Amino acid sequence: MRALSNSYLAGIVLLLRPAQFIVLILLGAFVSGCASQQEHDSNNKSESRKAVESNTSLGLEYMNRGQYEVALGKLKKAIKEDPTYTPAQTVIAVLYERLGETELAGRHYKKAYETAPKDGDVNNNYGVYLCKTGKEDLAIQHFLASLNDPFYNTPAIALGNAGSCALQHGNLTEADVYLRRALKIEPNLPDALLNMARLSFEQQKYLTARAFMQRYEAASRHVERTLLLAFRIEMASGDRGAANKYKLLLESNFPDSEQTAEARRLFGK
Repeated sequence: MRALSNSYLAGIVLLLRPAQFIVLILLGAFVSGCASQQEHDSNNKSESRKAVESNTSLGLEYMNRGQYEVALGKLKKAIKEDPTYTPAQTVIAVLYERLGETELAGRHYKKAYETAPKDGDVNNNYGVYLCKTGKEDLAIQHFLASLNDPFYNTPAIALGNAGSCALQHGNLTEADVYLRRALKIEPNLPDALLNMARLSFEQQKYLTARAFMQRYEAASRHVERTLLLAFRIEMASGDRGAANKYKLLLESNFPDSEQTAEARRLFGK
């Protein structure tokens, strides 16, 4: 996922990685940014507010180090001190997701939204969670709500998320609309390009799928799942030579992956 000013989670839905999202993009920057937006100058902050911000920052730091138990303790302290502090609610939601505590994560994403219902990043990230848990319609409402925040600097990401969510749930027409809107704003957004390639593939528009894949290749690096999609596009187009090139890339870079095994099976070797 990217560098986002005033953003803390760019939760980009990737259709080719079901139930996985890219998170923690400049999350620390968001924590600092939110702190700077408080009503009082930092010199006038109460000791309580300083403790909340400190525990949130420490919780984020420990989480990024993989010290989840310590991180959870710090974040619980922050929330106990001030349940309305949006960064603490968001970071603990991310942590609970990492721990596999989906229901608890949802509670805290919702609380973050309740503390800042008009914030674009908050709506976007709550939307990511909702889409992952099967609430597509509500998720898209939050993605679109993020566009109403005049200070939200990454509308292409929210639109890309809306398109990806719609695609993930089989709504191809809506997906096409949202993804194209995202690409109109940011033509080289890798995830939107990748999802347009997948969408076109599913619509059996193989030449269009190839064109979007080529644009993706110019904007980002391949991994297993993207190489397999590119392979499938070429196989469906009838170009076994091009397909074989992608198969060879899978075999040389990811020899033991499921995607490599699938490409070998489909290629007939």
